[in-house]
Amino acid sequence: MNNQGRFAEIDKSFTEWDRAKIAVLPVPYDKTSTWVKGADKGPFAILKASQALELYDIETNSEVYKQGIHTCPVLDINSPPEEMVKQVQEKVSNLLDSDKFTVVIGGEHSVSIGSIMSHLNKYKNISILQLDAHPDLRDEYKGSRYNHACVGMRIKEMCPIIQVGFRSMDIEEKGRNVSENMFSAEDIVKNDSWIENVLERLSDDVYVTIDLDVFDSSIMPSTGTPEPGGLDWGEVTGLLKKVSEKKNVLGFDVVELCPNEQNKAPDFLAAKLIYKFLSYIYSNKG
Repeated sequence: MNNQGRFAEIDKSFTEWDRAKIAVLPVPYDKTSTWVKGADKGPFAILKASQALELYDIETNSEVYKQGIHTCPVLDINSPPEEMVKQVQEKVSNLLDSDKFTVVIGGEHSVSIGSIMSHLNKYKNISILQLDAHPDLRDEYKGSRYNHACVGMRIKEMCPIIQVGFRSMDIEEKGRNVSENMFSAEDIVKNDSWIENVLERLSDDVYVTIDLDVFDSSIMPSTGTPEPGGLDWGEVTGLLKKVSEKKNVLGFDVVELCPNEQNKAPDFLAAKLIYKFLSYIYSNKG
């Protein structure tokens, strides 16, 4: 794997499998997207943009790469979503069995289902924090129960899910999650204590799935379904910081980047978000 195939421009001694505490798994899958295609190119764009990251994080006064970050070979899957979910689950389970903190980079949001299944098999009594412009609570869409528009519903069938940042849904999805577990972008603007309210709904052990369209489309236009009225950088990272301080984050994924060759800023935002979240998590792990 060449340098652009690894996450961040890290000295190779910190990327070796035996040394690394963190494993990054790229899954360039985009079979069920329904508007803008290109999420299969997202992992490669994030890895490339990550080469420009400064490895010292000012906010946490840390260099999280020294925990060791190993980038796994790309999990290249060209099968129906139901089979893809099984393959992601198997791969992530292997990483968890090797005691790796796993970060999955999508790809469309359906890749998250397999990763979450793996964590639920290994850990008990966990909840899922979903950051997303859409609740994804359709039971079936376009002939598949594993469409990217069904992710929230599949998760809800397995464990509690707290949904943050949504601002668009179909009438079919209304009422399909407990209202106390749903925090719309509009609610967040009106409520100064929204982060504390989210934390109250989460269990002690948490998995986080981040659809990049949770961000306002002015700073994150490169998604399959960009929505205006979203969260800004400070709101998202502020939540992730508090979750890292108060909860035990078991793993996370970042999905739905559809890179645009004419605008590299969203690619870098996604890479920075991953490194920032890891910095929060490991600064609180001691």
